[in-house]
Amino acid sequence: MNRASPVVRLRVPTDEDAVAWHRVFDDPDVMEFHGERSAELSVYEELTARQRRHDAEHGFCLWTMVDGDGRVIGFTGAQPWPRDWGPRGDIEIGWRLGRAHWGKGYVTAAARQTLERVRAAGVAEVVAMVDARNTRSIAVTERLGMRLDEVFTTPVSQQRGHCYRLPLQGK
Repeated sequence: MNRASPVVRLRVPTDEDAVAWHRVFDDPDVMEFHGERSAELSVYEELTARQRRHDAEHGFCLWTMVDGDGRVIGFTGAQPWPRDWGPRGDIEIGWRLGRAHWGKGYVTAAARQTLERVRAAGVAEVVAMVDARNTRSIAVTERLGMRLDEVFTTPVSQQRGHCYRLPLQGK
């Protein structure tokens, strides 16, 4: 079945988006592959501030996803890989979506916008780091045309993960 992409708009996160992210991500299903518990509001306040800096410095960040009715439903975007393990120096794309919006095509539509924006910013290749159990995110990487590049074990949680890659230049 081929359905129309939903209306989704991306914007640089505002201070108010920290509260919205905290609210839409306060769900055990959403946080299953992100520490398994809800984060404090202060985590999202720091994250939105960091994303504004990333946008100013790089021309891309984790953008707030807004649906056709103007509601904040999650985030998607890109940022330099932040850890000292894994694809150091690479640009990672990622997404997180409120549970009420799963299965409607929002993440894929927003991730495609992300790929267009990072390509326009001159990024040659992106990676997506995905928990090997996260079948929903793996499906998104496949819809985007990403290919499995590496299987790894995360240092802290000791969970199996996948690194997907997608070249952007020359396409």
